[in-house]
Amino acid sequence: MRELRIHGRGGQGSVTAAELIAVAAFEGGMFAQAFPAFGVERRGAPVQAFVRFDNQKIRLRSQIYEPDYIIVQDSTLIRDVNVFQGLKEGGIAIINTEKALTYPFPKGVKVITIDATSIALKTLGVPITNTSLMGAFAAASGEIKLEALEDAVRRRFRGDLADKNIAAAKEAYRFVKEAS
Repeated sequence: MRELRIHGRGGQGSVTAAELIAVAAFEGGMFAQAFPAFGVERRGAPVQAFVRFDNQKIRLRSQIYEPDYIIVQDSTLIRDVNVFQGLKEGGIAIINTEKALTYPFPKGVKVITIDATSIALKTLGVPITNTSLMGAFAAASGEIKLEALEDAVRRRFRGDLADKNIAAAKEAYRFVKEAS
């Protein structure tokens, strides 16, 4: 079983990202589950969303304490929350930032930084980074296919909004693939 923990702030689409990644994993033939954890339920407050995927049925129903992957939608969370807690050695951390990070990362973790905010502003016109980071996750992890992610986005959004979100995911996917 592989596990993903998404760190974001209320209103950034962390829960939607988890749901869409789970749908894409399911479309790829895996079993998947997605669920959120809220502290203070208000816009801007730290939130977590979780995804599990496996080739077998998933019976575990707890939060994810030792993820294989993390996505950090807002790099300022690194100062406030231990986003790397429990991240497995050999894991991947995808962080939305345009700055070079000097944070002491856990040993054996691959850190990928991407300016998902700029991608979102360019493609969507708003700084909602979830679909950009989903594309980055697909490229970095290989766990979900870009085509399955596109299908999941089209199920959730319609018309121009779906097209823009897919464009954001594709641009982030290309960025990560070219940087690897």
